[in-house]
Amino acid sequence: MQISVPIQKKKSMNHSVTLRDIAKALNLSISTISKALNDSHEIGIETKQKILAYAKEHHYSPNRMAKGLKEGKSRSIGVVVCSLDNNVIAQMLDGIHQVSTEHAYQIIIMQSKESEKLETACIELLYAGGVDGILISPAYETKNFSYLISLQAAGLPVVLFDRLIDQIDTHKVGADNFKGAYDATMHLISNGYRNIAHLNTNTIFSIATDRLNGYKHALAESGISYRPELLRSCNYTDAHKLNEDLEQAIGYYMGLPDKPDAIFTATDQISTRCLVLLNKLGYRVPVDVALIGFTNTELADAMNPALSTVHQPAFEIGQLAAEKLISLIEGKFNAEDYETVMLPTQIKVRSSTLPRNT
Repeated sequence: MQISVPIQKKKSMNHSVTLRDIAKALNLSISTISKALNDSHEIGIETKQKILAYAKEHHYSPNRMAKGLKEGKSRSIGVVVCSLDNNVIAQMLDGIHQVSTEHAYQIIIMQSKESEKLETACIELLYAGGVDGILISPAYETKNFSYLISLQAAGLPVVLFDRLIDQIDTHKVGADNFKGAYDATMHLISNGYRNIAHLNTNTIFSIATDRLNGYKHALAESGISYRPELLRSCNYTDAHKLNEDLEQAIGYYMGLPDKPDAIFTATDQISTRCLVLLNKLGYRVPVDVALIGFTNTELADAMNPALSTVHQPAFEIGQLAAEKLISLIEGKFNAEDYETVMLPTQIKVRSSTLPRNT
């Protein structure tokens, strides 16, 4: 949240013009100026254009707080995310910021650090601060959404983005994770890989189950039996634990009698760290094992080797989620109009999944 602190200026410097200043300059009433700036039909076109031109020339800026009090709104949106240290989330926040700014809303961003307790504290603070609505990508630890549901029932608009759940009935915006996982697995299969492992997270969110199901569907459609031993879950709540889980998983995979020739990873951090660990442990990618995963990192091209990825429309997810929330805040949607929107992903093919030598 950005707070502007007024700076004492010398009298000789320009100051922001007020409604009173404009009224005095144009010899009109303050009421007329206010109505013109709010596009009232009561003011003639010629007068309105003259007022708008003067306001623009002199950089008139309405008092957001006063406007909010008059409308019964704070013109602020609370955004709760797992972590700011995440490429996909950062891109989603850019989309949210763009749309919010266009509609004259400020955003207050808080991070749960994947903790259910901290997430609830974030929501409590935002609600107490009088936000008009909340955009949330839930923490992996969160199992109980009753508090958020109670606030929604009390009239607080809530929209889910990225990580979606069935427990809350509202607008939901995410990537088409099933199709993304299906396409990634089919890409590996078409390049000659058959023993494909899957590294996922153990959560209740559709982001994990959809990616698992997309992987399974591609195997079944290609006549390849699903092997439960090739599915491993990683703890996503702590970077140190994630590294430990990944090292154990790679060691386990490579110790199997029929070890995998490719790995499909399900999240941004798992994808990039898996490649780093494979290199560290001395495995050649893709000669010993190919690798593809969900990640929007701009460093994918610079990694060794360049990492094939499932690219998510993160910026667009943020944009659409913000649009949906603002529509709820401004009363343009009813509960019966709730939508779940899944935006298409895109496979970025790089060196980590080169065709297998047979």
